[in-house]
Amino acid sequence: MPVNLSPPVASDLLPIKGVLLGTAEAHIKKPNRKDLLLIKLNSQATVAGVFTKNKFCAAPVIIAQEHLATHTGVCALIINTGNANAGTGESGMITARATCAEVAALLNCKANQVLPFSTGVIMEPLPLAKLVAGLPDCVADLREDNWLNAATAIMTTDLVAKAVSRKITIGAKTITITGIAKGSGMIHPNMATMLGYIATDASVAQGMLQQMVTTACNASFNCITVDGDTSTNDALMLIATGASHAGKIVDTHSAGFQQLQAAITEVAIYLAQAIVRDGEGATKFITVNVTAGKNEAECKQIAYAIARSPLIKTAFFASDPNLGRILAAIGYAGVDDFDVKKIKVYLDNVLVAEHGGRALSYQETDGQGVMQQSDITVRVELNRGAAVATVWTCDFSYDYVKINASYRS
Repeated sequence: MPVNLSPPVASDLLPIKGVLLGTAEAHIKKPNRKDLLLIKLNSQATVAGVFTKNKFCAAPVIIAQEHLATHTGVCALIINTGNANAGTGESGMITARATCAEVAALLNCKANQVLPFSTGVIMEPLPLAKLVAGLPDCVADLREDNWLNAATAIMTTDLVAKAVSRKITIGAKTITITGIAKGSGMIHPNMATMLGYIATDASVAQGMLQQMVTTACNASFNCITVDGDTSTNDALMLIATGASHAGKIVDTHSAGFQQLQAAITEVAIYLAQAIVRDGEGATKFITVNVTAGKNEAECKQIAYAIARSPLIKTAFFASDPNLGRILAAIGYAGVDDFDVKKIKVYLDNVLVAEHGGRALSYQETDGQGVMQQSDITVRVELNRGAAVATVWTCDFSYDYVKINASYRS
């Protein structure tokens, strides 16, 4: 089961005016499960996103970026699970374009106003006929209060859906934000790390919206790792419908921008952490906090060396305080000019290492006590500056191997 993560409750997920969601069972990979999601937007909506930097990025990623670049407005987003339409060459591009055309015909908009997204098995052709056959059911199911079904429809190996809502007040207007995400394995940051969709009824200029989604992503999805693998299909999209009738946010220095940015980032962090808590086979949720660094880049570099180490992750699974592995990861992280004698390493509040080795005060029983917990923090003090970075990860269990060994079956 996911680590201290409960499934979302439908009534807790707040509708966003200007966003309609419809799902269907298209049988793309498996029968009797929701695997197709259509998100229809009002004509005033603005959309921004960040996408995977994997060189083998999927056909829908390429098409979505192309369509966003036309600045013709976005009418709809179409998401399928079960098949990534990645590593499929020109035929995959044709299929992605055809998907957009079919959605556009049903919604009476242009094909370049539709953004396609896919997730699932790589290097297998997307069964277009099945997807197209499911589209009318998606259209028939379109409604505002459909966020839980939407979160369920984009799951792959996820054990629970991931969704959350927030409300804030800007001036005299109430602004609503709701987001969903999918991800469990093949999780490592290189822009976003999965599929995520966050919507708000605020009114935000396009340039401001792009800045918001980039900032939110860097503080959330770009701070997680499950297994060190960056997917070909990653995307995080931010939608602003303007349906709250609050004034349009056009200034990054305004209080409204700052409030909305903070709330969107909060939603993104919740969803990103939920992905780690639902990491394939995870039993521990681990926060890696590196402080007192020369700059953020070196802090994050060291944090990731710890967070993605199989030796460290398996030790956490076994609740074994084999903590010398953490020192080894710090040492090979690629930051070469620090003094190991200045570094302190903590497991929660237990001082583990200082002065280049095991702390004199450290007792194995103290480490074992922390390792038994399901939520654990590793803190590394570099003591060479004021920069900090935090990364979230999970352990490696036997189930991770089982899940990925049988992923295509």
